[in-house]
Formats: sequence, structure tokens, C-alpha cells
Amino acid sequence: MELKDVNIGFALTGSFCTFDKTIKVLKDIKKEGANILPIMSFNAYNLDTKFGNASKHIKEIEEITGNKIIHTIQEAEPIGPKKMTDIMVIAPASSNTISKLANGINDTPVTMAVKSHLRNNKPVLVAISTNDALGANAENIGKLLNTRNYYFVPFNQDNPLTKPRSIVFHPEYIVPSIKKALDNEQIEPIIV
Repeated sequence: MELKDVNIGFALTGSFCTFDKTIKVLKDIKKEGANILPIMSFNAYNLDTKFGNASKHIKEIEEITGNKIIHTIQEAEPIGPKKMTDIMVIAPASSNTISKLANGINDTPVTMAVKSHLRNNKPVLVAISTNDALGANAENIGKLLNTRNYYFVPFNQDNPLTKPRSIVFHPEYIVPSIKKALDNEQIEPIIV
């Protein structure tokens, strides 16, 4: 499947250490001719961290996509009713966002975007990046793995010795995972 003219909602949440890799993938998606609707969680949009300045990230994302970032619940709500997206990608997907999605909590721009998008029975692609994936959040990841329309970017433990419960997605698999999910297929293997 080609991505030319595919409408991709691309949501970033607060796993800031992966932002540079994720923004690079946005460039790859744009080169394939997709239309990208950028979305950011409250924290992703507002917080400066040791991994970068929020305003710098916002500027770069808006320049790459050619679209203003959706960063409020009100802006995210029309995504489903207006059929604005063919697929919703959450990269990085923090433990907070994964937990909320798994338990039906809808109180951020990203969770609203996903909820609104899912009303059209379209795929959601999750790129996990969290230090508690094999701990407190394992149950929530399991729920999403077994929920219709959710697909995952392949992942692995990023540092089993110093962060034994941490999992991070592989950015090079985002584009192939989007293509598979658009065909309602999970890319395999999930754990690489």
C-alpha cells in the first residue's frame, strides 16, 4: 500500500526522549505523499525538557506537515465526525496515554482524537515508549493488543539492565506498520 493522499493523524505524547526520532519519521511519511494531521498531548505541546524545547518541536512539526498542531480537546473532537483521518498513529505512546485508552478515559487531545477517529472503525497504530511497560502498564498494553482496530509498532526492551520494565518502539517500523494497519493487519513480529 502506498501512502500518497492517505490522511494520517499523528499524535505525540510525553515520552520526550523519542521526539527527535519520531519527527524524523514524520519527514519520511511526508515524502511518501501522505497528508499529516499533527496532534499533541497537553504535556507534549507545553513542556520544555532536557530532550528539547516545546516551541522548537512545534515549529518543526508544523513545517514538516504543513498543518497547525491540534492541541486541545475541542480541536480534536471533529476528527471522527468530519472523517479527517484514515489512520491514527500515536508515536510516542506514553504509559499515561496507553492507560487512558485501555480504560476508556478521554481527557486529553490525544485520547479525544483516538476516540473520535475510532467511531469510523479505522485503525490506530501505537508506538510504545514507557518505562513501566513490563510493570504497572503491562495489563493496559495487553488490553490494547486484544482490542479491535489497535495495532502496534514493533518494540523491545530498550535497556533491560538499568530499566528492566522499559519498552520502546523501533522508529524504522512506523511506516511499514502504517501500511499493514491500513490493510487491517498487524506487522510481525511485534517484539524484535
